[in-house]
Amino acid sequence: MLLEKIISISGKPGLFKLVSQLRNGFIIEDVTSKKKVSIGNSSQVSLLDNIAMFTFDKEVPLFEVFENIAKNYDYKETINHKSSDEVLKDFMAASLPNYDTERVYASDIKKLAQWYNLLQKAGYITPESFVKAEPETLDGVQEEISIDKDAPKKAAPKAEKPAAPKVKATSAAKAAPKSTHTKKG
Repeated sequence: MLLEKIISISGKPGLFKLVSQLRNGFIIEDVTSKKKVSIGNSSQVSLLDNIAMFTFDKEVPLFEVFENIAKNYDYKETINHKSSDEVLKDFMAASLPNYDTERVYASDIKKLAQWYNLLQKAGYITPESFVKAEPETLDGVQEEISIDKDAPKKAAPKAEKPAAPKVKATSAAKAAPKSTHTKKG
């Protein structure tokens, strides 16, 4: 089970797995109930793979933070996301020691703990789940799935026009006199 296809949808609780892309949206599956539904392109979707947490040095991808939590808790459930702010800060300090205390809010830590526990209960948190998979390809061409509703559309490759047949002028056509008309005024 790959974590790269896990998404969060603004306004919907929980996490979802991206199943496939439709012409006007996506088919998603709730990670806990396994119920499949479709959503439109107008939904605000965030790939967890694109989310990072601030440290004083850099931004750390969310899955690296999940991996740290998994190792700290032996791939088992972690603290409740409704814990006190002090417990949440201690949890965050253990999971990402150099996290930026001014830019990572308590609400971010709550969401981190909640998402981790959802994924753990659904069976996504295993030692194998943190191994990056090779991109899926078809005949050596990488397949892309765009979730950004405002992404520019790619133009279809233009077909080459057949070359026009070359016509060789005959000597009779070259020798034909041109008419000359003058305008009288």
